[in-house]
Amino acid sequence: MTQLTIVKVGGKIVEDTESLKTLIKNFSLIAGYKILVHGGGRLATLIGEKLGIKSQLIDGRRVTDEETLKVATMVYAGLVNKNIVAQLQSMNMDAIGLTGADMNLILSVKRPVTNIDYGFVGDIVEVNAPILKDLLDQNYIPVLAPITHDGEGHLLNTNADSIANEVAKAMVFDFNVRLIFCFEKRGVLIDENDDATFIPTLNFEEFEDYKQRRIIQGGMIPKLENAFDALGKGVKEVFITRISDINTGKGTFISK
Repeated sequence: MTQLTIVKVGGKIVEDTESLKTLIKNFSLIAGYKILVHGGGRLATLIGEKLGIKSQLIDGRRVTDEETLKVATMVYAGLVNKNIVAQLQSMNMDAIGLTGADMNLILSVKRPVTNIDYGFVGDIVEVNAPILKDLLDQNYIPVLAPITHDGEGHLLNTNADSIANEVAKAMVFDFNVRLIFCFEKRGVLIDENDDATFIPTLNFEEFEDYKQRRIIQGGMIPKLENAFDALGKGVKEVFITRISDINTGKGTFISK
């Protein structure tokens, strides 16, 4: 099978001009088919605050009321997504920016209320893999914003790590899929402020132990949960790294 590389990149990278240039340069060097999934939470928070809309995060996941959804859609699907597409085009890569609503690409359901009401947050139920395959076969590079839809006319804010995971799992029937979670650190760290505590490989039992001891917490938890889920559902390789190491093979490798 042909190799497909899916890179998920965090908002801190795509919102900074210099780090975005580094990302685009390294992303352009990836051989074969590729998809870019991006966040943009910091910018959404900043613009929301300027509009008097305060953000709320629970365990790294954004609570999305009606006004927050409007801001998220404008920032993720508009400003951030189209800026990335423009930068890719400047490197002669034919990119197409998409949300889950475009071409019915990613269908979600509104997360049910349990002990926490996340508001207009989507849990993915289906990825339209044939559409993505058609785009890839035409040599387009899909750039996916973290907005999905429910098929009934409603947009839903959806975790970008989850989108990368679900897309990766959906594509394993047509490609050998490699999934890279890319952010500003060299990989998973025991101490998030000390690169010397870098963890080169991580299995599920170690992750659970670190999580219970609160060594791993916040936004890294859903990232790793998605990483282990992808690995267990046919994705060939999953690792977490920084933008400068996308093509070096360095980073935290997720192990079964």
